[in-house]
Amino acid sequence: MSGILVNVDVDDLEKGTRFYCEGLGLRVGRRFDGWVELVGAEAPVYLLPKAAGTEAFPRGGKRNYARHWTPVHLDFVVSDIRAAMKRALEAGATLERDVTTHAYGKLALMSDPFGNEFGLMQVTRPPSAMPRQRMGSAPPPPPPPKR
Repeated sequence: MSGILVNVDVDDLEKGTRFYCEGLGLRVGRRFDGWVELVGAEAPVYLLPKAAGTEAFPRGGKRNYARHWTPVHLDFVVSDIRAAMKRALEAGATLERDVTTHAYGKLALMSDPFGNEFGLMQVTRPPSAMPRQRMGSAPPPPPPPKR
């Protein structure tokens, strides 16, 4: 795998561009025929205009921009979580869960004006400083006692 692109469906391209630029600090990279590339994160974000009610995938399902749950979401790493929350809220985000503290730092859960969840994450303890452990696994057993 050589890279990753992030695609976000929106029902209003200009509203989506304003939100992701003003609210999350991205900027327009390129405009294509009907869609926009946003840069400023580690991966480009492409806003794709798709009307509500249109087919979301071949076996059914229609696009709906009401608040919805999805197992995939974006976390934006920020240096000041409260300032980032204020900026996002002023641009039209909804706060879903206020700041919680975790081993890696702080996390606030929000949603964009199109119903997509995203997180704001302030890392205070980088992953490299935490003990290594495979995802979904128990910690390794302690080494056997020395004889």
